[in-house]
Amino acid sequence: MFTDWWQWARRHPRAVDVAVTVVVWVFAVFSSTLTDARIVRVPTLGFSLAAVVPSAVLLLGQRRFPRTVVAVTTMCGGVLGVMGGRIGFDPGPSVAGAALVALYLLALRTDLRTTTVYTAGVAVALVIVSVGWGKGALLRPDQIGTLSCVLLAGAVGESVRTRRDHVAAVEARAELAERTREEEARRRVSEERTRIARELHDIVAHHIALAHAQAATAAYLLRSRPEQAQDMMDQLAGTTSSALRELKAAVGLLRREGDPETPLEPSPGLAQLPELIASFERTGLVVSVSVEGEKRALSSGTDLTAYRIVQEALTNVTKHAGSATASVRLRYTRRLLTLTITDDGHEPRTEGAPGYGLIGMRERALSVGGRLAAGHRASGGFEVTTELPLETAEPEPHQDDHERTAR
Repeated sequence: MFTDWWQWARRHPRAVDVAVTVVVWVFAVFSSTLTDARIVRVPTLGFSLAAVVPSAVLLLGQRRFPRTVVAVTTMCGGVLGVMGGRIGFDPGPSVAGAALVALYLLALRTDLRTTTVYTAGVAVALVIVSVGWGKGALLRPDQIGTLSCVLLAGAVGESVRTRRDHVAAVEARAELAERTREEEARRRVSEERTRIARELHDIVAHHIALAHAQAATAAYLLRSRPEQAQDMMDQLAGTTSSALRELKAAVGLLRREGDPETPLEPSPGLAQLPELIASFERTGLVVSVSVEGEKRALSSGTDLTAYRIVQEALTNVTKHAGSATASVRLRYTRRLLTLTITDDGHEPRTEGAPGYGLIGMRERALSVGGRLAAGHRASGGFEVTTELPLETAEPEPHQDDHERTAR
């Protein structure tokens, strides 16, 4: 039931203001009916009409001019106190009820400094006026009661405002945390989609390029050398089977966690580099591999990145360079693995739209904290060089001066 009343009050603020002003006026008038002996008497018409003024000021101005309303209602409370003393009753805090309500509302809507200044001002003003109420006497019960009510009004208003601000800050932090979680979730989803897209691109580009080369070779040998053509067709079947296996593994990343059909095969790495080189050599590409420095252990991410960069670079050679030879150089230092893939091919053909080969390689290198440079060599051919940290670090933005059109 209280909740219903509270919701109604929030929907009808002006009705609440009217009710408060009426209650303040009633208390002010009721106080004039009490004498020292607490004998009830009929309120005077003049005092009743005068008590309307601070209530009306409170009703009309407390939302737009809270500071002015505090000052005016305080003066009106002092005047009512003087009038009460003349008609024979001891004024109490109730004659300044409008000032107390105005002070509470001021504390509710301003800051601590403003509340402190106005609370002190109202307290001093009413205490000074109350001296005249009691014909110069000090520390009377009505004075102490009035001072206590003034301090209480300011303190309660400040406490309510502080509590309201605290709740608002907590809600704002909760909203910010929720929005941050949503943004982080979207970012992670975007990164995962990009990673899967790179995997699918590398797998499809590599195996389709090999399959195309093997199919073309088999068609060429079919009439003159059918036995060699048959061998090439067997290799083509192996290439497509390998492509299907890797595609199944990559698509398995999209399955829900705990799905029993999710592949459990390990990701490829430099340990599979000989098999990768052999698959290119079966298409007629001669690849030489050299290793400098002592081999060092790589993290799983760096190992996969190195493998995919070599795979994509050699795939680009097969598709675009028209080259018969390529070289792969691995150089290990204490902190870095440097991969260099070069070919002695011709200028890349311009047919077809540019792909995402170099973009994907560069993204892979950046994802493990490395960097990649690619471009044409002065002596002919194309070169891809990447530096990968042996210990994975946070990626840093890197502007490559040697970037060229994606092959």
